Amino acid sequence: MLMKPLHTARHATEAHLVRGYLEAQGISAIVRGEYLAGGIGELPAGLCKVWIVHDDEFARADDLLQQFLQGKNARDYAHERWHCATCGEALEGQFTTCWNCGSTRPE
Repeated sequence: MLMKPLHTARHATEAHLVRGYLEAQGISAIVRGEYLAGGIGELPAGLCKVWIVHDDEFARADDLLQQFLQGKNARDYAHERWHCATCGEALEGQFTTCWNCGSTRPE
């Protein structure tokens, strides 16, 4: 299995957000180096990275990452606000799952 690093995150939370976004788009990714944060100050910065599992998905993952970091989805779907049918929570259009109860947005 050949893996390529795609993104160096500022912290583990950012890395996992990127990984989750990519996986929601069908791209296999993992986070490496998140447990080295305790050594900051002793170790070089930039240890927490998002890696693409399959090399042939790298170009698409890079395009998606750039869109994610520039807030493209938030702008594109901002007008599509919706209410969760299960709990009634109001959600912004870029979200496909209710943060409150985990229900999936209806098609």
